[in-house]
Amino acid sequence: MPAAITWLLDLLPTNPICQRLIRGGSTRMRHLYVRSGYLAILMVILLIMLLQAPGGSLREVAQSGAAAFTVVAFGQVALICLLTPIFMAGAIAQEANPRTWDILLTTPLNALQIVLGNLFGRLFFILALLASSLPLFLFAQSFGGIPGDVILLSYLVAGGSALLVAAIAVTLSVTRTAGRRAVFAFYVSVIVYLAVTWLIDNRLQTPVSVGSLATATTVMTPLNPFLTLQSLLDAEGYIPVDPGDGAGAIARWWFGSPVSAFIWLTVGISILLILFSTARLRVIGTRAGHENLLTRLLRGRRFASNEDQRPIRTPGTNPIAWRETTSRGSGALGFIGRWGFLVLGTLTTIVLFLLFRGGTLGLDDLRVSLLALLVAELGILTLATVNLSATAVSREREDGTLDLILTTPIQPGPYLAGKLRGLLQYLWPLLLVPVISLLIALMYSNFHPDTTTVTVMGVGTTQYSLPLVSWGSVVGLLLVLPMFVAFAVMIGLQNSIRSKGTIGSIVAAIGIVIVTFGIVGFCGVLGGRAIPVVGPAMNALSPFNMVIGGLFPEAIFSIDVERFDISTVNASLLVGAVVSAVIYAGIVVGMHASMKKSFMMTVRRLAGTR
Repeated sequence: MPAAITWLLDLLPTNPICQRLIRGGSTRMRHLYVRSGYLAILMVILLIMLLQAPGGSLREVAQSGAAAFTVVAFGQVALICLLTPIFMAGAIAQEANPRTWDILLTTPLNALQIVLGNLFGRLFFILALLASSLPLFLFAQSFGGIPGDVILLSYLVAGGSALLVAAIAVTLSVTRTAGRRAVFAFYVSVIVYLAVTWLIDNRLQTPVSVGSLATATTVMTPLNPFLTLQSLLDAEGYIPVDPGDGAGAIARWWFGSPVSAFIWLTVGISILLILFSTARLRVIGTRAGHENLLTRLLRGRRFASNEDQRPIRTPGTNPIAWRETTSRGSGALGFIGRWGFLVLGTLTTIVLFLLFRGGTLGLDDLRVSLLALLVAELGILTLATVNLSATAVSREREDGTLDLILTTPIQPGPYLAGKLRGLLQYLWPLLLVPVISLLIALMYSNFHPDTTTVTVMGVGTTQYSLPLVSWGSVVGLLLVLPMFVAFAVMIGLQNSIRSKGTIGSIVAAIGIVIVTFGIVGFCGVLGGRAIPVVGPAMNALSPFNMVIGGLFPEAIFSIDVERFDISTVNASLLVGAVVSAVIYAGIVVGMHASMKKSFMMTVRRLAGTR
């Protein structure tokens, strides 16, 4: 075979790195569970949408099929954005072990083959997920109302999102920007980016014409896969509009064809990142770049690596708790991340109310912006909790610290309790952020009730005047959130004990948390709509539902009754918060007792695993 053809084949089809990743990943049970869970979630979403759809004429059936396809398409993009960082986490974590790159650099493979092998070897599993969902989309199309090109374009949007996220992950791995902490930072960055672009788009939206309920696409539309998909599927509510003859060809293409702009943008950025990674790969073998730039800039007395410069610290009654708090909080990134998040969340909330007071934001815009901000804060808190707890034990197993700890007199009970206590002490600044944001909203609404009163429609023409934020959700969140975080910590610790490495424990813990609270939140919404008094108490089990109920009570609580009293909802939320806190506390105690009994057996079974 000619050398040129061999070189081209080694880029992807016969690339040894790509083949090794695909063969190794295809035999792992974790990947099988992810694929099965992915299809199961999409099937459940499609089934629920079809069961709720009214029967009747062919036109109604077609509309029901189109609505079901829209929900499943958005769910697919959401799952792709969620799962792509998980599958690419191995590529990011590789840079923490430079020996892997040192070995690759000694092989006959060139830089481009190494980069493409790492990229597409892991991206293959995401593309396999997309291919596996094709029968569901074809089934939805059988109801009518869904053109074939719409299905194809929705797959291109999902595939472009996965390609861009994968290219960014490989670039982080090649440039050795950070260690295993980059896995969590990468995850959070994806969520924050999607939330920020959606908020900006929400503020920039304008009606397509005077008196029209449909809005035009904005400059943010091609920058967010969900907005791009909305412009494709919501042809009557979110319409691509030509900016006019005065605009340039690029602007007309950007606003008028957001799907095309998004696809080409993701492909172009991915190619640039691949080329940059290829040119940067050989530098990884040098000493340059091993130390984080932020650490070098902030090197000083507070973050110095010399132990003699640090003040003496007392370990306290539980040395594990002390070590967990001080070891994680002593670095520059940890300090800035925690307190910076607290300051940023508080300032963002204040800015929203300043914009509302100045007339830039309307009341509906303020409610939507607050909801997006609080959901993002709770999401980052949950991911941070799972990430830290899921690596608490597996990280010590990988670096050999756990073997040393097991030679000390400390027992499994105090060890696990110390991990829980230390992580809670470390996470408390993050825990305060959503509570402070809700408290600011409550205080402002109490001081300015004339401008923050929300009018909600009930039965017929009945209208209810509700406050911007109910006090029951604020007090309830303050009671439930610590126990919710403790429960998430125990889930992470349980998977950290059972997993061989940090990546596996993070993936398993995130999956359990998402499925658990997804089911709890869904059941809470159904109960809140069906049961007038007890329904709000059911939503107290999920902090996300409680935030939604505090800002949008008409969305998840039953107001289709003749008498809707917000004080009853507040009392129900408060009682539900107390009960939920007790339930979470009982689960945490039970999990601690169970993990304490099986700790030594599990640790010995995985002894020596690195």
